Amino acid sequence: MDYGPLLGGEPGKGTLGGVLASNLSGPRRLKAGAARDHILGISAVSGRGEAFKSGGRVVKNVTGYDLSKLMAGSWGTLAVLTDVTFKVLPAAETEVTLAIRGLLDDAAVAAMALALGSSAEVSSAAHLPERITARVAAGHLGSDAATLLRVEGFGPSVVYRTEALRNLLSKAGPLQEIAGEASKAIWRDIRDCVPFADGGAGPVWRVSMPPSEAHHMVMALRMQAAVDAFYDWQGGLAWLSMREDDPEAELLRGLIRKYGGGHATLARASASHRAALPVFEPQPPHLAALSARVKAEFDPKHILNPGRMAPTSSSATLPQSTEGAAP
Repeated sequence: MDYGPLLGGEPGKGTLGGVLASNLSGPRRLKAGAARDHILGISAVSGRGEAFKSGGRVVKNVTGYDLSKLMAGSWGTLAVLTDVTFKVLPAAETEVTLAIRGLLDDAAVAAMALALGSSAEVSSAAHLPERITARVAAGHLGSDAATLLRVEGFGPSVVYRTEALRNLLSKAGPLQEIAGEASKAIWRDIRDCVPFADGGAGPVWRVSMPPSEAHHMVMALRMQAAVDAFYDWQGGLAWLSMREDDPEAELLRGLIRKYGGGHATLARASASHRAALPVFEPQPPHLAALSARVKAEFDPKHILNPGRMAPTSSSATLPQSTEGAAP
């Protein structure tokens, strides 16, 4: 993901070290995983000024604690990365997106679950509700809700699997096939949260929770607050844009606990709200204590990114998850 547009900055300014430090991923995470799933080795310098290495340059079993993966999602609060080695995968020869039009959130989640449970090897699944659809791919999708399924690979295989999806989902709703650059543009915009990249500083949340429950949580939230939403990862990742200035952090996190659990990261907000609210999901006491001990081992004087993940007046902690969030 490129957070530049969402945060009102320039696109393409991220670094490879930042990808690992924030454990970034995109719509392909369902199939390909996140940064931590591809890191092979690192060289780094701790807050003690000690250089250390972990892993290597080949895929192998790691003996002991895998410090490479510990860096994923640490936001630079444990060490300064000086060298990173990633496993890379070949780009797909062909991609096709199958769009089911006009579904409500609950029907969309059911359709995505059906597709992901099939043998079609869907690599990405997202749902754009009405009004949100027009904000991606320069409006070429129109305004009707779109439930999107991406199939990638060699040409003949993509044709076969797309046809299998058509047959499987023939009763779900009107189907639209999008290929080539048009498909790529849609998924880039979903990846970078372009629907909410409006140049403002209004609160935007990144919520990860069970795919079958996220839309229920959003519906309950809408009963008490004005919010726009769209879904990635088969519904397991929900992006929320609060229409009012109030992030409604307590309300949102309470509803997440009620509907199956998960975590919410305040990806964008005004400086005053970011200073007053926990940006990352608060950890239970036992996890917070463990995180503080890890921090103390790597950076006892708290000189690395102070205040990034916890107030500078308290022990710095790691986030509850390592899926990445906005700086």
